[in-house]
Amino acid sequence: MNILALLLVGIFSLAESAYGYYGGWINAHATFYGGGDASGTMGGACGYGNLYSQGYGTNTAALSTALFKNGLSCGACFQLVCVNDPQWCIRGSITVTATNFCPPGGWCDPPNHHFDLSQPVFLRIAQYHAGIVPVLYRRVPCRRRGGIRFSINGHSYFNLVLITNVGGAGDVNSVYIKGSRTTWQPMSRNWGQNWQSNSYLNGQSLSFKVTTSDGRTLVSYNVASPNWSFGQTFTGGQFR
Repeated sequence: MNILALLLVGIFSLAESAYGYYGGWINAHATFYGGGDASGTMGGACGYGNLYSQGYGTNTAALSTALFKNGLSCGACFQLVCVNDPQWCIRGSITVTATNFCPPGGWCDPPNHHFDLSQPVFLRIAQYHAGIVPVLYRRVPCRRRGGIRFSINGHSYFNLVLITNVGGAGDVNSVYIKGSRTTWQPMSRNWGQNWQSNSYLNGQSLSFKVTTSDGRTLVSYNVASPNWSFGQTFTGGQFR
């Protein structure tokens, strides 16, 4: 590892205790996709849709199989620094959110740890013509503005809730839903960060209990009023 990389890692390690996160740096590689405006990164295997309107912007990444974990890593945040390639690396670090899956093929084959970054964020740590660069990465807490968002889709007896803008660990491991006339009921992961309940909850105020991969749980009571309708998005509390 070159002197610059060691210096950067040392600085970031000092900040680690302030974040309250632990874990060492891991070797990986990074490429980019999606075009100069990152339009090709919209949608994705996490189900977030328009990454601009959801607040993720261009600081996003598609993860290889080893990192994506069948969608369990959706919403997690990673800090990356380019290393060991002075011809192409640019000084500094980036923090990205996992929003997509990089399917097997080439660098994204298991068991590789690989980040396919949006082009704009890749260009903050490496030059365009590099194509692929070696990086060090680690998990870091996600810092979000506002509360967790719950977008309710589907229809009666099929409540499909997209959960976005999750702070802290960022990746959701379990969700419970409660109507004003029901007890807490577990939701099942449909795909990405879309969670499903087959209960009839029309005409009830809705509360949500969200647990992230670090074991922390946040309850947002009465997020949606009894007159909620499908297609609406509601904001709850936030991990701090």
